[in-house]
Amino acid sequence: MTTLLAARRAGKSFDGVSVLRDVDFEVAGGEVHAVVGENGAGKSTLIKLLSGVHAPDSGGIECEGEPVRWQSPHEAQARGISVIHQEFSTLPDLSVEENVHLGIEPCTRLGLIRRAERRRRTRALLQRLAIDLDPAAEVGRLSVADRQMVEIAKALARRARVLILDEPTAVISGREVALLFENVRRLRTDGVGIVYISHRLDEVFEIADRVTVLKDGDHVATRATRQLDHDTLVKMMVGRELAAIFPPKAAVGGEGTVVLEAADIAVPGQSGHADLALRRGEVLGLAGMVGSGRTELAHVLFGAMTSPAGTVRLHGRPREDPSPASSLRAGLAYLTEDRKRDGLFARKSVVENLTTITLERHTARGLLRTGSEDAFARSAIADFAIQLSGPGIAVAALSGGNQQKVLLARLLAAEPAVVLLDEPTRGVDIGAKAEIYRMVRALADGGAAVLMISSELNEIIGMSDRVLVMRDGSIAGELEGASIREEAIMRLATLHPVMAEAGAEAEAGV
Repeated sequence: MTTLLAARRAGKSFDGVSVLRDVDFEVAGGEVHAVVGENGAGKSTLIKLLSGVHAPDSGGIECEGEPVRWQSPHEAQARGISVIHQEFSTLPDLSVEENVHLGIEPCTRLGLIRRAERRRRTRALLQRLAIDLDPAAEVGRLSVADRQMVEIAKALARRARVLILDEPTAVISGREVALLFENVRRLRTDGVGIVYISHRLDEVFEIADRVTVLKDGDHVATRATRQLDHDTLVKMMVGRELAAIFPPKAAVGGEGTVVLEAADIAVPGQSGHADLALRRGEVLGLAGMVGSGRTELAHVLFGAMTSPAGTVRLHGRPREDPSPASSLRAGLAYLTEDRKRDGLFARKSVVENLTTITLERHTARGLLRTGSEDAFARSAIADFAIQLSGPGIAVAALSGGNQQKVLLARLLAAEPAVVLLDEPTRGVDIGAKAEIYRMVRALADGGAAVLMISSELNEIIGMSDRVLVMRDGSIAGELEGASIREEAIMRLATLHPVMAEAGAEAEAGV
């Protein structure tokens, strides 16, 4: 395979601080090369060197074997280097074809846009990606997954030879991820080189031919994916075994007092009804496929959605007219799965985000005591190891892992007795995940009851004292102890109820 793009002993510093040192990396035509590492490992800086945002301070960049020194991202793009960021660059008020050909419209000699030709070319690109989209459709009305495909079509319209995908599944899930992977494989077959940046190691093993590991700005290793396993890759990233990532489980068994109980809940948008009992001092995992009703059930428990049937009891008392505000007052807290949309005030400071649900503690006679607020924030930042330049910085400037820690710190400041965590480590690197797992286990060990929803099976297995598996709005089964295994969870999540029940009985030796 021909190397299309490479970094040779590349180094970069900012304000005298070295963030990348002597890094070697290359991507060939027809391969998917993943880059992994914790936050701060240097992944983003490497992308910016490859795509012309920054120039290396040492070493260099090569494009198709030729040393280059990009003067701008536009120059790199002209040579076929395109980046698809988490935050899309499409213009929502323009059509698909207008976005795809923005700045490169086919024109007549008089400078008039050849609209029929633009539409023909757009259809051809969408057909190449096997995407059924109307070129005239307004992009702002498309799904997130379709907007992502428009971004890829836009890159292909500019004759991309190398496509850099930065956390491409952070905003999609389920079938949308499968469709993305189908297109990545299709582009690989066409000879495009794919650089794939992701925190989701299962995706790396599914889609990547090679993996490069960065740690603290250094190049740890580059290996063929087939030569690695999950545990080995984690150890290369963080310097410790996967088993050490998860804290020891509590010996709760069935002894804890039930503090949150749901009976015959009609899960909104689902056909089934769900029952659960959450005990003091345990981490109860809630697994299931995307769309199985996990988040909706959590919303009902928290009072953010209403159920047409069933009852919820908190500390043995039925919840009358529940709402998020009354839940917080009663000691029931919820961590949203979408921190950017539903959790954080992006333009507000870290201090303001940390204190937003406990402001009454920092007020006197209706006036905010900024000294008290600042002292609490500094204490929380230290306790949760939130990495930032200062508490006054906008929360949007933090990494995903540090944003998630801000949410957890804010939530736990309310000292809840019951905590509902929905995808608590989504978009978080493995090092930050380990810290969050430690916090969650400490919470349960302190007597709180924790319900943890996760799409990552290793997380469910590593953290849960018990596991409930949802399917179509119902609890398909419960697993404890040694029976908490990946195949058992997937059987319950995907099989017909009768088949799943038979499998569970066989496994239990019935």
